[in-house]
Amino acid sequence: MSYNDALNMAYDKEMDLVLISPQANPPVCRIMDYGKYRFNTLKREKEAKKKQKVAKTKDMQLSWAIADNDMMIKAKHVREMLEDDIKVKVSLRMHGRQLANTDQGMQVMLKFAEILSDVGEVTAKPELTGRIINMVLSPKK
Repeated sequence: MSYNDALNMAYDKEMDLVLISPQANPPVCRIMDYGKYRFNTLKREKEAKKKQKVAKTKDMQLSWAIADNDMMIKAKHVREMLEDDIKVKVSLRMHGRQLANTDQGMQVMLKFAEILSDVGEVTAKPELTGRIINMVLSPKK
């Protein structure tokens, strides 16, 4: 059917003529209420967003020469975050001469991960980037 006939038909039904496939020969159109269609698609997208689970992440900073008691207190806070299904990014910043002994910083990070091994698992292993060693802990399933 011609474009003008289809447009008149849509006008008579008080609806819109929507172009579905312009590359087809002849082009494919549909007579529909475009406002209602758009409303329903936006409504479906909103529903889908509500059902999505947003991954939360929090940070915890350690020091190179952290005492055992301080490490246990920080581990306690991280444990609470992991139990609430929150990922935790643990970072250790080194200053000055500490950069010469990065292996000691790695040991601190591994010890921290070992303390929390019952509730969390290491997703990103400790890695040195510049002056900072980063590690990501995520809750165990």
